[in-house]
Amino acid sequence: MTWEPSYLALHRSGELRRRARHALASLAACDLCPRGCRIDRLAGQIGACRSGADAMISAWNLHHWEEPPISGTRGSGTIFFSGCTGRCIFCQNYPISQFRHGNVVSTERFAALMLELQRRGAHNINFVTPTHFVPQLLAAVDVAAGWGLRIPLVYNTSGYDRVEVLRWLDGVIDIWLPDAKYTDDAVARRISGFPNYVAHNRAALLEMYRQVGDELVTDEAGVARRGMIIRHLVLPDGLADTPGVLRWIATALSPHVHLSVMDQYFPAYKALNDPQLGRKITPEEYEAALDAYEALGMDHGWMQEHEGCE
Repeated sequence: MTWEPSYLALHRSGELRRRARHALASLAACDLCPRGCRIDRLAGQIGACRSGADAMISAWNLHHWEEPPISGTRGSGTIFFSGCTGRCIFCQNYPISQFRHGNVVSTERFAALMLELQRRGAHNINFVTPTHFVPQLLAAVDVAAGWGLRIPLVYNTSGYDRVEVLRWLDGVIDIWLPDAKYTDDAVARRISGFPNYVAHNRAALLEMYRQVGDELVTDEAGVARRGMIIRHLVLPDGLADTPGVLRWIATALSPHVHLSVMDQYFPAYKALNDPQLGRKITPEEYEAALDAYEALGMDHGWMQEHEGCE
């Protein structure tokens, strides 16, 4: 039997269109993210994400530097949204996330971008920082499915998501790619501007896990079709509390969850002169992160070859 993504069944039944309409209506009192601004985006009011009623996209292309099951051999079809629900002072994409460089797109144009990436050989459509545009995403996927979209959908997020909104995406998103950033709310607020990050992040991860479990389903070439990969960025001075993050994942979810423990932090944006964040991590800091991973008996993940700091 030929594999097909589950969003196609939702499209055929009309359920995807129903969800999209419901989600778009919610913009009249927007509470897509845990901030719960409750402003009327349909009337042009602007909340924390500084986004309106239409999706705003900064870039789309084939990306070859995601985790191997995401990038495969032909690349992941990334669609970068403008704006963000966070305020990370070290954000490497700050012109997009904080200065909102990009263009407003209609539902039809958004759908056409997905089809363009599919025609170019993308293994999947990878929505990068999509939390504040979930309604527009649902509407565009419904149109794209009718036009012939047939590849998996990836939800690439900071992990600062509301469970109720994630449930609209149940059966729509094939591969969850969330961050697990912190175990300390004070740190999360100081360097990423997230109120109450830990509880919201953990609730979101539990919901994603409920939807897909810990198995990463791949095709014959090893490219992901369904599952979950959690990303964690190691930060200087133990700010991310990597052992604590990994311990929670292993115990609350599963030691078999697929993890990407990343060492590519470098100071950018407002972190350049920060007393803790103004440097790269050391080889010893990354080794400590790997030791924590191994000590917990975690067995599915991607590590990086650390080159040290300058």
